[in-house]
Amino acid sequence: MSLPEEVEKKLPALPARPGCYIFRDSAGEALYIGKATSLRARVRSYFQAGSSDDRGFLPWLRRQVTDFETVVTASEKEAAILESSLIKTNKPRYNVKLRDDKEFLTLRMSLQHAYPRLDLVRKPDKDGAQYFGPYHSATAARRTLHLVEKHFQLRTCSDRELASRSRPCLQYQIKRCPAPCVYEIDDSIYAQQVRAVALFLEARHDELSKELESRMADASAALEYELAALYRDQLHAVQTAREAQRVVVVSDRDQDVLGLYREGDLVELSLLSVRAGRVVDAASISHKRVELPDDELVATFLREHYGSENLSAAFIPDEVVLPVLPEGSGGVSEWLTECRQSLGGPARRVELVSPERGTKRKLLDLAQDNARHAFEEKRRSADDIEERLARLQAKLRLPVLPRRIECCDISHLGGEDTVGAVVALTDGAPDKKRYRSYTVRGLTEGDDYAAMYEVLSRRFRRGKAEAEVDRHGVDGVDGGGGADGADGAGGGDGADDGDGADDGDGADGADGADGADGGGGADGAGGADGGVAARDGAQAEQAADVAEWELPDLFVVDGGRGQLSVALTAAHDLGLHDLAIVGLAKERETPLGEKLVDRVYLPGQKNPISLRSNSAELFLLTRVRDEAHRFANRGRKKTGKRRRFESELDRIPGIGEKSRTALLTHLGSLEGVRAANDEAILAVPGITRRQLTALRKHLKPE
Repeated sequence: MSLPEEVEKKLPALPARPGCYIFRDSAGEALYIGKATSLRARVRSYFQAGSSDDRGFLPWLRRQVTDFETVVTASEKEAAILESSLIKTNKPRYNVKLRDDKEFLTLRMSLQHAYPRLDLVRKPDKDGAQYFGPYHSATAARRTLHLVEKHFQLRTCSDRELASRSRPCLQYQIKRCPAPCVYEIDDSIYAQQVRAVALFLEARHDELSKELESRMADASAALEYELAALYRDQLHAVQTAREAQRVVVVSDRDQDVLGLYREGDLVELSLLSVRAGRVVDAASISHKRVELPDDELVATFLREHYGSENLSAAFIPDEVVLPVLPEGSGGVSEWLTECRQSLGGPARRVELVSPERGTKRKLLDLAQDNARHAFEEKRRSADDIEERLARLQAKLRLPVLPRRIECCDISHLGGEDTVGAVVALTDGAPDKKRYRSYTVRGLTEGDDYAAMYEVLSRRFRRGKAEAEVDRHGVDGVDGGGGADGADGAGGGDGADDGDGADDGDGADGADGADGADGGGGADGAGGADGGVAARDGAQAEQAADVAEWELPDLFVVDGGRGQLSVALTAAHDLGLHDLAIVGLAKERETPLGEKLVDRVYLPGQKNPISLRSNSAELFLLTRVRDEAHRFANRGRKKTGKRRRFESELDRIPGIGEKSRTALLTHLGSLEGVRAANDEAILAVPGITRRQLTALRKHLKPE
């Protein structure tokens, strides 16, 4: 194995001490970061011809490494801490990330307020509030919040709403809030509810049950039967929550148990949270193309899961039960102990164990069974969707399996705020990266056909450009052709689709600008000796951008024969004769009382196809149609809100948000801007003569 000169020079001098190593490429970028008990043994193993390390990325890593750095630490604990910090800072290419970029959700209760409330946050602050969690999934956090709001009477409104309300809201009517915004309430009873919520979220159910039983008896003795009934219902909710938690071991220690199941590079992790002997939470995490050995996979999970800034002391347990101990497990244990102490937790050491027998082994087997079961369920779901798509293909006589389905819908309010939406399903699941929202302008009010033609023409034009790039290559980087030519021509669409960007469509709004200058940047970089590499990188980036517009396997329009005809016209006008397009008409009733179920209109066929209720084909088509309807309505509401609240200054070219705010602040109102002379306008901070000219052109004196 031939080694780069810098690598060969440094290998003999490596120390046999704990620390971290950083592999770098020719540009100095970090490729991989790891920790080791012995830097000499660990780093040298990467470059030994007979190494038993068979991780899939190592051949690519070895080819790209031109240098490496090592940092010696005093202990394994310091190495674990340093590794986590270096990975967060450098974001190396080959380090696996076992969670997404979002922080865990946490429930926050501000104790400084007279009437505390619960709300969801991602980043706790040192503001004196009480935090519960974090929760492994948003679903678990919101389910817990809903349970608290249902059974414990805390306010749910914001501080602003609390101060401005003149009459109680619906929560008071359904007896879920005492309405402190309007009525005088017993502060001691509200404080009891706050304490009950804290005990419930901390899983101190025994203590909470005793308190509720005592309060219920006292209220009943005082003939306050409504209050006693409230405590009774809360006690029942606590007992129900306890019954849902499975007792797995008689112990007062908090434990996290990690189960691991894998088939090749497909990995399923299952984490059981055991508190006081009860399983209080279970989460499964799926990963593809993971070729790390089990010990490094476990180490990565520990670093990602417990290394987040969004933690509370209760999140880190007394003991973590693992299928295999990672390298330097003693240092990781010390690091976790230190993290928990810094968050105000107990000084007890956090243990990492990999048991072979006994009660802990049974816990580990349970977690392993959960991981295997989750893996099989997800694989079964994948098999089911294949069967559903095959049935849809046969029913609609499609040439290919419709793995990606798109649907278009138009939404407007009395002919105003017309918005078109295109949504996508990939293998039956919403693919929100491909959602697009279009603001339709310049059409006759309420003309759905013209609006649909405009939206589909813009969508299909982008798809056609992408197909041409696939056939001829990405020429836009060098000569302005290919993808750049198509996107440049569609620059107007990119500007219009900025409204769509607000609706979750980041690519759409920016694409016009990319088309205009996407080639120049790459050519500028290509002028140097490294031009080939820069051009290749720009081509790859351009190809990825264009791939966002790839045409689907099946396009659905919401409507009947008329909408289908418009969609076919939009496609055929662009030369797209092979695109599969169908129309889906909603269930309705004829004037004679005959009920017509959902029907599918096919091109060139007079009579529609009726789909049976609850069939797999109907489920897929109605799902994409309903999602398009929801997304179109959402875009229309946002467009209408923006129109109603915008100022006339927003429509003047050259006047941005800051300039508008400065003008209205210094001149008082739009009428004040109209009436002001040139000197008064130029005296406003940030206003230039060019902006003054634009104001005079568009704002005529009344």
